[in-house]
Amino acid sequence: MAYIIAVNASIVADSGGTCVCNGGTEDPICSTNEEYALCQAEIKRDLVTATAAISALASFFMGLLANMPVGLAPGMGLNAYFAYTVVGFHGTGAVPYQIAVTAIFVEGWIFFALALFGMRQWLARLIPRSIKLATSVGIGLFLTLIGLTYSEGIGLIVGSNSTPTELAGCRSGNRISDNSADDGTCPSWDKMRSPAMWVGIFCGGILTAILMTYRVKGAIIFGIILVSIISWPRPTPVTYFPYTPVGDDSFNFFKKVVDFHQIGQVLNVQQWNIGGYGGQFGLALITFLYVDILDCTGTLYSMAQYADLIDPVTQDFEGSSMAYMVDSVAISIGAILGTPPVTAFVESGAGIAEGGKTGLTAMATGICFFISIFFAPIFASIPPWATGCVLILVGSMMVKSVTEINWRYAGDAIPAFVTIAIMPFAYSIADGLIAGIFTYIIINMTVWVIELASGGRIVPPNKHEKDPWTWRIPGGFLPPWTTRLMKGKKDFWREDVLSDSDAGAGVEALDQPVHEQFQTKASHSDEHMTGVPHLNEKKE
Repeated sequence: MAYIIAVNASIVADSGGTCVCNGGTEDPICSTNEEYALCQAEIKRDLVTATAAISALASFFMGLLANMPVGLAPGMGLNAYFAYTVVGFHGTGAVPYQIAVTAIFVEGWIFFALALFGMRQWLARLIPRSIKLATSVGIGLFLTLIGLTYSEGIGLIVGSNSTPTELAGCRSGNRISDNSADDGTCPSWDKMRSPAMWVGIFCGGILTAILMTYRVKGAIIFGIILVSIISWPRPTPVTYFPYTPVGDDSFNFFKKVVDFHQIGQVLNVQQWNIGGYGGQFGLALITFLYVDILDCTGTLYSMAQYADLIDPVTQDFEGSSMAYMVDSVAISIGAILGTPPVTAFVESGAGIAEGGKTGLTAMATGICFFISIFFAPIFASIPPWATGCVLILVGSMMVKSVTEINWRYAGDAIPAFVTIAIMPFAYSIADGLIAGIFTYIIINMTVWVIELASGGRIVPPNKHEKDPWTWRIPGGFLPPWTTRLMKGKKDFWREDVLSDSDAGAGVEALDQPVHEQFQTKASHSDEHMTGVPHLNEKKE
């Protein structure tokens, strides 16, 4: 999970944070403004500290209070949606940074209420399975597109005037700024000649992929470190510290190596006057709610199943309400620190594979994140071409759930495909979700109305292949602690002890593992990296 410190800080800093762009008509998004670039570098340093701090706090208390071996950190996918859709590149989005973190703060407390009374699990299961699986794939492609472009990637793909996108990879000094050029933003004679791009591809991409193939633990962070070390010396073509005012400022901070950087620009900047952003504020809030519900709920259930913590009767795990509440409070605290929503990470499976099945595993993760706070100069000096291939690899891990989508029935397949297609091409998770859910409702509602009007005579030939959908939850709607409280149990916070007969009867409910219903995750890893068996396979 260590890679999230550098990757999250780089992605969110692309939004510009609280920096104000004064580029005028010649440079409306401050792409070449030196003052704005210096401010953005300071934002990135703030976010390194903020990411490490909230990850440490959330992971430690997940272990202490919920006794779950699961680490928490700002989620991949959610941070990209926050930076490039809600706030926008250099603040060109629908709402300013201050309004966006306000939406996240409110989301955290809404989650707290939903988790307290068990509605979080119900809402997660309310979404059709095909849409949940497609969301994971769409977010994976969204992250891949970010990793391929310039802002936080290797610069292999850019926009063009003649076509929507084209092959790039030219050196930064040769990029065309004249929009009238026929070949877009990268001259044809300099394509694929960027040294930094090739370092990122071979050392951060291909080498990391080979290590993952051999299931080397820490493969992703190893690739990031190698590319960063190559990019730190100044007199090289791939240096991250050129001899410019911005490069000098970054290099001076890097030379500190060990230093506690106080959060100055993004701490507690919530803005509660949302009158002019009502619609966009609501859209961002709902999208954060939906994606985070599926993300954290799915990851926690998968990890609980892998650690044999799922109750065979209720299909829930003890401490689920507390785990969700810890995540919810961490989301709101993270918003105060200036970070996107915090969520559970499937990389936690590495600790479970090593035998960690209690909260001590998460507490140890939290302590490691706390130590990393004091190495902010290192994490803030990781170049985008070091993290670009990481985004591509994470995207490749996330799209593997595409094989589990029900492609046999059009009522499931078409909405799923619409969700997958819209997310990367519209550069928006929210637009993809809206399009997919709307398509699902229209198609399946029409089928239901025709079947009802015809008395059941006109139905799709293969309707029996449709994914089942229900709002009912095995084990009841309310969380276990509320059920025990209503039964008059004084120590309602303690887990019920099942008899052998109850446990035997409950095992039959495991024919379809709960985690199969929650495949959508905004932050993924892969068994090839961690050595963890595939979570869809039952343990022998």
